[in-house]
Amino acid sequence: MIQLDHVSHQYRSPEGPDVLAVDQTDLHVKAGEFLALRGPSGCGKTTLLLIAGGLLRPTSGEVTVAGKQPYHLSQEARAAFRAESIGFVFQQFHLVPYLDVLDNILAPSAASGTTDRQRAEALMREFGLETRAHHTPAALSTGERQRTAMARALYNDPQVLLADEPTGNLDPDNAAIILERLQAFAAKGGAVLMVTHEDQACRAADKTLTLSKP
Repeated sequence: MIQLDHVSHQYRSPEGPDVLAVDQTDLHVKAGEFLALRGPSGCGKTTLLLIAGGLLRPTSGEVTVAGKQPYHLSQEARAAFRAESIGFVFQQFHLVPYLDVLDNILAPSAASGTTDRQRAEALMREFGLETRAHHTPAALSTGERQRTAMARALYNDPQVLLADEPTGNLDPDNAAIILERLQAFAAKGGAVLMVTHEDQACRAADKTLTLSKP
């Protein structure tokens, strides 16, 4: 489902030497698998996640996600592919501050062009957010914000979930909710790639890959 072959990425620096973030890395996540990535700061974890998500073109190597090679697509087609096939969950949530919970969950519909209010409402119930439907992110607890972000990631019924430190700001109870939902997504045949530094999160995954600095 996620296949990165011999992937490298260099960040260009105008004021010094280029930074090699990822060097000839192979990473494969099958359908139904939940893989955790861990390692020291600067080892390329988030870079790999962004490459897998079609957000950062690698300097070299091949990327195949959900049967497509996103970097062989036009920018517009790649954006549509991300909206249809990939869900993203980030440590900082990235909710739209002026939208309420319901509209944040519905936000991916802007890319798909169709709105499924019933699905959004079902996701709110699943994550215990139905009483918060018309609250903006500023009125939510940290756990409620991450549950809203998780519901948004699932709205388009993606094939792949990419999570960058999804439990980093959460208490153990809310972390368990997010990890259980990631496990359930994989159990239904989806592929999960999660960057984390936390033991609790790694224990939830099927496998853990530890990276070292290039």
